[in-house]
Amino acid sequence: MVTRVRRAAVGLAALGMAVVPLGATAGTAWSAPTAGAFTPVAAPVRDDGDFVQLTPAVQRQLDQAVRKVMAEAHVPGVMVHLSAPGKGSYVKAFGIADKATRAPMRTDMHMRIGSVTKTFTVTALLQLVDQGKVGLDDPIGKYIAGVPNGDRITLRQLAEMRSGLFNYSEDPGFDKAFFTDPDRPFTPQELLAYSFKHPVMFEPGAKFYYSNTNLILLGLVVEKETGQHLDDYINDKVVAPAKLPNTLFPVGAEFPKPHAHGYTNQTLTGKVEDSTDWNPSWGWAAGAMISNLDDMTSWAKTLATGTLLKPATQAQRLKVIGALPGTGYGLGIFNLQGWIGHNGSLPGYEAVVTYMPPAQATMVILLNTDITAEGEEPSTLFAEAITKIVTPDHVYSLPAQSTTK
Repeated sequence: MVTRVRRAAVGLAALGMAVVPLGATAGTAWSAPTAGAFTPVAAPVRDDGDFVQLTPAVQRQLDQAVRKVMAEAHVPGVMVHLSAPGKGSYVKAFGIADKATRAPMRTDMHMRIGSVTKTFTVTALLQLVDQGKVGLDDPIGKYIAGVPNGDRITLRQLAEMRSGLFNYSEDPGFDKAFFTDPDRPFTPQELLAYSFKHPVMFEPGAKFYYSNTNLILLGLVVEKETGQHLDDYINDKVVAPAKLPNTLFPVGAEFPKPHAHGYTNQTLTGKVEDSTDWNPSWGWAAGAMISNLDDMTSWAKTLATGTLLKPATQAQRLKVIGALPGTGYGLGIFNLQGWIGHNGSLPGYEAVVTYMPPAQATMVILLNTDITAEGEEPSTLFAEAITKIVTPDHVYSLPAQSTTK
């Protein structure tokens, strides 16, 4: 049984950073347990000229590159947004949204975004920092009882993926429970129980290790300090102020229409299944959210520029530490060769949501499969092929994430 679902965080299982099982790859959360010492990673300096003019010839190159990745990685459908002021825009959908009906992929369709959810959860937390309700260097034990090393793990370390807490979506018992019945709901407490039965992996702050467990705890902090359910708070205080009419933190398996069907081989048999209506509650604060191309295009800029936060708080968010080679991870956000944002991957869907501030450039990629191609995330393959054309000095590239079977 493939258990890539745990990448969903990092969706980056983008670094995964997707949420795993999310980048879970519910966004694909990913993990990098052997990351080395933490050194600050400065965002590359670049000027507007680094993003090419999106001329008809360049757009044809992009068409060819996207179609090539689709064919080689067997991706049913994908949608892409690229833009920068004065350079034009490229907004297209390719392939199909539904294998059964052969309905075409459309740029207005809703998609599950996996670990990109982490960016919303951490934004909610940072709003509470701005309000003086929580402190980034507070121990998680101040808010949530029963956390291993809870008196020493800080909220900052949770957001930076440096807690040392085991990733619940890598637990074999979780895998069995989820894949046996992917429609079942999970509570945050159930998810934490899968993590806490494992010993801590290292001392707080010692290493980078992408763990969805961290985000579950931060979601509970938001609930405790606001008195609201996390979905309500994020929908009301993050999604609405950001003016994202097609973005939703769902309560269960609801999925607004129109939406694309998702396809995964993260199943008990390893055969490809339609995962469209699987309940994303297992990803919760790490990877449960839904959005579309227009909203993610807007969110990429809001996230990278910090318009919902005080400047000093946003500056803390963007202070990245070494993660995977060529990448840095801050507070629920990554900097990958100058592209700032997050990726996501959960069964059936993947996303890349990024912004390059110096050029005011946006790149968003949404697709309806998480099936890897020779060990590579298809979303990474698309982003790499696209940036080789539009920002050849700043190519989006992530090391292949390890998986277990």
